[in-house]
Amino acid sequence: MPMLITSLLIVLWFFDIIRESDLISQTLCDRARPEKDKFASPIASGAGKPLLDNNKNNIPPQIFYQSQLSCVIVTYPSLTLFYCPGRFNSRATKLFRNRATLKIRIVAREVATKMFMLRNVGKYLFGDASKEAIIDISQGQLYLVRPLSPKGYSELIFKDAAATIRRTGQEFQYQLVVQRAYEEGEEDLGEEEDEQAADALDKDEKVFLLDEALHFRSVVRDGGEKVLAWRDLSGDPGDLYEFVCDSSVSLDKVLTFKSAAVQCQYERKYRRSSQRATEEELKEFLFSDDSPVPSASPVDSPRGPTSAESATAMAKDVEYAKAKGNIKPAEDVTAAPPSAAAPTSGEVLTKEHAELHLFDFQSGTFVLQDSEIDATVTEIGNWQYWLQITGKDREWLGQAVIADINPVFNFEYLSFIFNHYTGDGSAYSWLLRFRDQPTVERFQEGLMQAFWEQQNETKWIKQKEDEREYVLDAFQDLTMEDAEPEAAEAQEEEEEEEDEDEEEEEEDEGQRSEHYDSDEEEDDVITKLEDGNVNSQLAVGYKHDRSFVVRGSKIGVFKHTPNNNLEFSTNISKVETPKGKLFSPKKVMLHAEDSNLILQNGDDPNSLYRMDLEYGKVVDEWKVHDAIGVTTFAPEQKFSQMTSAQPFLGVSNNALFRIDPRQSGHKLVDSNLKQYASKNDFSATATTEKGYIAVASNKGDVRLFDRLGINAKTHIPALGEQIIGLDVSADGRWVLSTCRTYLLLIDTLQKDGKNEGKLGFEKSFAKDSKPQPRRLGLQPSHVAQFQHETKQPLAFTPARFNTGVDSDETSIITATGPFIITWNMKKVLAGRKDPYTIKRYGENVMADNFRFGSDKNVIVALPNEVNMVQKKSFKKPTRESIAAPMTPARRSAANRLGRNEIVNSPY
Repeated sequence: MPMLITSLLIVLWFFDIIRESDLISQTLCDRARPEKDKFASPIASGAGKPLLDNNKNNIPPQIFYQSQLSCVIVTYPSLTLFYCPGRFNSRATKLFRNRATLKIRIVAREVATKMFMLRNVGKYLFGDASKEAIIDISQGQLYLVRPLSPKGYSELIFKDAAATIRRTGQEFQYQLVVQRAYEEGEEDLGEEEDEQAADALDKDEKVFLLDEALHFRSVVRDGGEKVLAWRDLSGDPGDLYEFVCDSSVSLDKVLTFKSAAVQCQYERKYRRSSQRATEEELKEFLFSDDSPVPSASPVDSPRGPTSAESATAMAKDVEYAKAKGNIKPAEDVTAAPPSAAAPTSGEVLTKEHAELHLFDFQSGTFVLQDSEIDATVTEIGNWQYWLQITGKDREWLGQAVIADINPVFNFEYLSFIFNHYTGDGSAYSWLLRFRDQPTVERFQEGLMQAFWEQQNETKWIKQKEDEREYVLDAFQDLTMEDAEPEAAEAQEEEEEEEDEDEEEEEEDEGQRSEHYDSDEEEDDVITKLEDGNVNSQLAVGYKHDRSFVVRGSKIGVFKHTPNNNLEFSTNISKVETPKGKLFSPKKVMLHAEDSNLILQNGDDPNSLYRMDLEYGKVVDEWKVHDAIGVTTFAPEQKFSQMTSAQPFLGVSNNALFRIDPRQSGHKLVDSNLKQYASKNDFSATATTEKGYIAVASNKGDVRLFDRLGINAKTHIPALGEQIIGLDVSADGRWVLSTCRTYLLLIDTLQKDGKNEGKLGFEKSFAKDSKPQPRRLGLQPSHVAQFQHETKQPLAFTPARFNTGVDSDETSIITATGPFIITWNMKKVLAGRKDPYTIKRYGENVMADNFRFGSDKNVIVALPNEVNMVQKKSFKKPTRESIAAPMTPARRSAANRLGRNEIVNSPY
């Protein structure tokens, strides 16, 4: 009987949400067909107002829960609806592939998620009484806040802690427990000190009886912090404990924890199961009329958020990662620049009402500018489009719709964040907050149509429906949804390791270049040549610990030392053809056990050159083909350069082929040529350990092959920008494409259908199951700060995975301007909002890559320097880390670099 009552309450909640959303469209009703599922078990029969307009007989629906698919199923006499949060590619949700019904999918996700939350809370409390712990939040900080006490405003109790609700030995009695999280080695140390064990237990654990006297509450404050708060019953009036959740903890998790606490308090007071409680009875324990929860930081005034501040909190949660509670009031708030004049416009693609917020560089928050504006996207001719923001009293801004605006949509917060550029090159980050989900979707589709048509000079409507949805979903993916539990746990473990690394005393970060050495002596060397050349390319050795840096017609050779330094070895002073013609290599590739360097002369695309690195000179010219030029080339297999293998892969504008230097005459192998009749404009290629091939184009699409000479197994449509770089994980699971303003991480593993478990290289994806790319972009506020500091637009260098034989890809490296950026793969795959760290230099980064076999050390080529730096020296992007170059600390006299140790010698 209790479970039946709970089920009925869930059903009523479900109906209430659906009625309020009013998003089930007539189009879906006409298109959907009933589908039976033998695994579905009924929850209850519907009652009350019917949900569909065409349900003429007012027949209430049946509601089922399908355990294998984790779906809620609503059935009518002529219609079956499936609600499967997070499983939109499953067979049960094929009817939601149409973009017109995306709004139903999103509402369904919210509905089902809430239903499963409540269902899980019931399970936690009443399902398995043998388990002591009901629910926990595994990462956060515990503060004691005394806003009215002379003892001090705030005290950090536990820097790393976990909060748990657990049962006691008595029925209807529960405890809130906050435990300090040990760092590695600390727990063992505590065990060695037996005489202090009792004291240590008291210091490392706080226990509170879950009673209504605690006034347990939760709040999401400025910056997106999720806080649990309760009264300190042994302290002064107004004192509170505040558990500040880590940013990796999802909002749903916090709400579930709060719901569990509410039910525990109910059971303690009334000494009966909360499953029998009504919604009104549970409201008694929400304490919504209490005074606002003060911040754990004294710099923030203890007051409740306004609607504008809630928008700021939303935007910061998505767009700007800062230290918890350290937001300081800005003395000079960023002012909106004058608006550019709107050009003559044609067709209106979208026009919607919204709030307008501007990112303030000093405080790191979005500040409300206008509560009611119109955002309009129009066509202005010649495949150009314009975004105009207009208020009641003024024109706020006008901006061409181009890739540099870095669009980010967040459906959870009904927001769109983008960058705006003025005539002097200054960048500003703006946020539009819409009133509801359908408004965001209409605006997104209109803006994405403008983007796509501007990039491809083709009408959006001519694209296939599934490809249009593919583009829209790729941009929507930037919302970075909450991690799945397993991914979150893995991430928490990783963050603990990172915290331990940060707390260690930093060791030598690698040889410092003279440019960054603040001690100047007569023995210092001049670091720049007056030849007008700069470092341009980097080739990292696999077989031997060497790196090769191209500088004009010179090549510098650097040795990797055991202690992760670089040591200058030699300089190849002249790169010239066998006929003696000097040239500057356009592209280089190590070959044949790192004994050769393959070079390309940009003035002669039909030939390649082999440099013998033992002699330091070009010894062969290879004529590839008279009519087919080489756009780029790559090893035949990912680790071929570690072997003596001679053939390698070549790519032209519209062809793929094998190049075999052992072949007489032309080196192109005709039997391994795949040439396309149309101009595909290929731009980059990469291979896996097995020799699978990925090829990208300036059109932005990617093709996957299992071998040369055949059609691609998988074709991944273009999102818009041209692809300038490509890398593939050794096992072929991940393809990494570099565009100028963002990266694309593509999972090639097929997860359903007849080819389940196969890679897109091996078997084609089903027509309605294309691989979904993760679009890795910098947060718009960071981009705006980058350009505010440097006055340079984004321009990523070709991104690369760390790589090594028998090692997994865990990091991604790239650079733009003076910033080098590394993405953490675990954070990316877990959907974290802070997946990247940065390091700023005083000059632009020209080339970068990981040391072979490691993701801990990065080799960086600046215009006149070459460095190896430790990845742990990278920082989270903040106003401070973005604003100034990171200059190493001064060396002592004993550790000062001498003339022969300078790494950045320009050969």
